[in-house]
Amino acid sequence: MTTEHNKQEDMQEQSFVSHLVELRNRLVIGLSSVFVIFIILMIFPGANALYEWFSAPLTSILPAGTSMISTEPHGPFFVPFKLTGAIAVGLAVPVLLYQIWGFVAPGLYKNEKRIVFPLLLSSTLLFYLGVLFAYYIVFPIIFGFFTATAPEGVAVMTDINSYMSFALKLFLAFGVAFEVPVATVLLAKLGIVSPESMAEKRAYIVVAAFIAGMLMTPPDIFSQTFLALPVWGLFEIGLIFAKRVYPYDQDRDENPVVES
Repeated sequence: MTTEHNKQEDMQEQSFVSHLVELRNRLVIGLSSVFVIFIILMIFPGANALYEWFSAPLTSILPAGTSMISTEPHGPFFVPFKLTGAIAVGLAVPVLLYQIWGFVAPGLYKNEKRIVFPLLLSSTLLFYLGVLFAYYIVFPIIFGFFTATAPEGVAVMTDINSYMSFALKLFLAFGVAFEVPVATVLLAKLGIVSPESMAEKRAYIVVAAFIAGMLMTPPDIFSQTFLALPVWGLFEIGLIFAKRVYPYDQDRDENPVVES
């Protein structure tokens, strides 16, 4: 009996060690992908060129004779360097998610595997879509408004580090906000909430979207509104797909039809 118990403990210990080794290997692959992308970006197009692209929504609408500034001596070097690192992490997201998927997949049931991979893929695409929406739609509008409303005699000369922090915060906010359809479909697929129940709570969703916009974006009504309205629209899109995946058999089991 003791021998069998020791064998079981040895097997459990070996299994635990093998999981740690696999986790380490996948972390190495994920971090290596970030590093490789970072090196490529530093060489081509280069950190300064990336920052020029990144700041274009603001610099393209600055008044004539003004430019961005750096209030720190090391800012001109470290800010583009940090931005390149952030972009490298963002571009490596598919690789990182794939490593997570590969690590957890063996422990999932067959029906769970069928839904997890599409969710990872769609969530990645939606996150990128949110970032692009912020860059190409939101930034030109809000920066145009801010620069146009500057008081007389005030030169708009934004610090490069402040701009980076502001823009990355908006990128993250819009990227996360665009995950609403994924959350909606997941809740329906797992049978936690029915699409009909979510539709009935639409008014609360709209209010929650504006509250999320207030909490996740800088304190201006424009950023908040530009975040809240897409969230509402994406929620409606998520409802359409949620109706297709919701297990309606569960409703019939809970509320059987009584024949007269």
